[in-house]
Amino acid sequence: MLDKTGFDLWADGYDKAVGLSDESCTYPFAGYKQVLGSIYRQVMSQEPCPVLDLGFGTGTLAARLYQQGREVWGLDFSPKMREAAQAKMPDAHLFSGDFTAGLPAPLRERRYGFIVSTYALHHLTDGEKPGFLRELLPLLLPGGKLLIGDVAFASRAQLEECRAQAGDDWDGDEFYFVYEELRAFFPAMTFEPCSHCAGVLALSARN
Repeated sequence: MLDKTGFDLWADGYDKAVGLSDESCTYPFAGYKQVLGSIYRQVMSQEPCPVLDLGFGTGTLAARLYQQGREVWGLDFSPKMREAAQAKMPDAHLFSGDFTAGLPAPLRERRYGFIVSTYALHHLTDGEKPGFLRELLPLLLPGGKLLIGDVAFASRAQLEECRAQAGDDWDGDEFYFVYEELRAFFPAMTFEPCSHCAGVLALSARN
């Protein structure tokens, strides 16, 4: 698993590396553009509201929302990626930190129409994911939605099939989403597949 220094060193080439994997339709970023496009369309289909992006990276998704007038708040592990994203979004409220240690007070104290995260929450173990998601839901405004785009599978069998195909390229330090298992904790969760190894999971606010 990359630490903060590793993410900083990867920052300059991150978008290119992701693009190459997506274009070749290979693990882990096959479907990346479809994932971001789905989340973008869902956010833009609603009236403007604050958006919290957890693990915004270089701001690929957040910057598009920002350019359309959305109020963007965010947290990312890498200070260098935060700097790159801030340059694209001068007035966005971006913070550096580890979301597994809790959100900074300025983020916890606000409410959002959407909380989005792309290719970041797979650093949480399967046991940690349900509790973390439960902590995010109260931060949503009435009618708000949590959208997670990531390496994700409908079933454990599909994950294992992808693992076998990826071989030595499989990252054993990451914990990917399995929809059928998360539904035991969140029966109302939905899943939109975007490739053989990616999709968008959605949860609505408890009204």
